[in-house]
Amino acid sequence: MGAPDCGGRGRCAYNSAVNPSLSTAEALRAALAALLDGLPPTQAAQAVDRLIASYRGTTPTDAPILRDRSDVAAYAAYRMPATFEAVRSCLAALREAAPDWVPATHTDIGGGTGAASWAVAGAWDGPRTTVLDWSQPALALGRELAEASGIPALRAATWERARIGTSPAPAPTDLVTVSYVLKELTAGDRAAVVDAAASAAQAVVIVEPGTPDGYDRVIEARGRLIAAGLSVAAPCPHDEACPIERGTDWCHFSARVSRSSLHRQVKGGSLSHEDEKFSYVVATRFATDPATARVIRKPQIRKGQVLLELCTRDEGLKRATVTKRHGTLYRAARDTAWGDAWPPPEDE
Repeated sequence: MGAPDCGGRGRCAYNSAVNPSLSTAEALRAALAALLDGLPPTQAAQAVDRLIASYRGTTPTDAPILRDRSDVAAYAAYRMPATFEAVRSCLAALREAAPDWVPATHTDIGGGTGAASWAVAGAWDGPRTTVLDWSQPALALGRELAEASGIPALRAATWERARIGTSPAPAPTDLVTVSYVLKELTAGDRAAVVDAAASAAQAVVIVEPGTPDGYDRVIEARGRLIAAGLSVAAPCPHDEACPIERGTDWCHFSARVSRSSLHRQVKGGSLSHEDEKFSYVVATRFATDPATARVIRKPQIRKGQVLLELCTRDEGLKRATVTKRHGTLYRAARDTAWGDAWPPPEDE
């Protein structure tokens, strides 16, 4: 796959600030569009196919999957929008559970090209971010995208090379994100990363693919975070064992991702959007107000009623049927989405 022509300068011509009036999501789309402008979609698609094969493999790697700029550009097109939306959903749940908490510092472990850091910059104004990753090409391109963002917090971020799982624990920080990283690691390195995050941060957000094995890694991480003294803020309404019987089902959620025309070409799709499935846990060392219950499946809207599959604080898994006779609660149920807290805060 080709790369943008940088004219030997080390940075490409797209590295100028995106319109600062854009939202974070819009700024990311604009930065990616500029990065990918001129790349032959067929070559990009071939690189994406190879990366998909690597990420879907069952053997953890002990070396960076993103080896050079071509890999990184393909990865940015393929994964950054989806990772951004998944992490943004998790941060929204944290903000809902702790509306008055604002992180001043953020460390993105295994952050690659920085999708999670874009989500953090959109959730709060001005956290000082440090991105740690073992792929120098990913860090370099992530820095370029951040500098092109027009977002002060991203432009001021620090990008550091680190061997994930074996490097010293990160410096104390308010927030740690670990998104789509654990699958790449051995069991020992996964434990080390989670323990390091727990020891360094006031709040930890871990995100994995919304697959049975991704859920298993999240549950393992959740247990380690609780053992380290943190409490679950989301999605679970409690710190007890997950009520889902392992092997029969798994807890996951969905985020809507807008696709650009080039994104559709690279991924071989025709729709203007896709749904990113993910599993996650948010845990904190400070008091939060977790949801009384969480909607764990897409609500079923039928004539005069809404069926909600819930994970509850006191009753485990439960189906709630909300009908027209419930009045405002019924109207709220019709607007409730998969992953939302239930009941809505004003109705609790």
